[in-house]
Amino acid sequence: MEPSLDNRSLPHIRPIAICLCSHQGKILVFEDFDPVKKEYFYRPLGGGINFGEYSKDTIRREFQEEVQLSLNDLQYLFTLENIFVCDGIAGHEIVQVYDGKLQDPTVYLRELIGHEDDSAQTAFRALWISKTEIDTKKRPLYPDGLYKKLVELRIF
Repeated sequence: MEPSLDNRSLPHIRPIAICLCSHQGKILVFEDFDPVKKEYFYRPLGGGINFGEYSKDTIRREFQEEVQLSLNDLQYLFTLENIFVCDGIAGHEIVQVYDGKLQDPTVYLRELIGHEDDSAQTAFRALWISKTEIDTKKRPLYPDGLYKKLVELRIF
């Protein structure tokens, strides 16, 4: 019997795409909590790249699914490799990082409530965060290496 190519229980590298939506020194992130590490953290919105889908299309799809927003002017910035543990589970990602503009400019002025594309439609809070706020709250920005790269590129 051949092993299933879609067996999610086997360790695998997950390709994902995220978008910063940078605006006036802030980026759009969701806030989450890792109960194993007992740590709050931030991460830009995005998600897994489907087979046959370009990473730009992943971002457009994820923003529609999770926060019902459309993007313009998507620009590829860089790629990160992220090996991590979240909720006690080891993960490995190749992360395509983009920046883009939201079609609705009023979104830059408010927090958002989004919903994960899971069976429970888990709600999450998305907010605009600056480098100073990340430093003050001492909450990490994931994926690893993103914070340093944003400082280097003067996005923060």
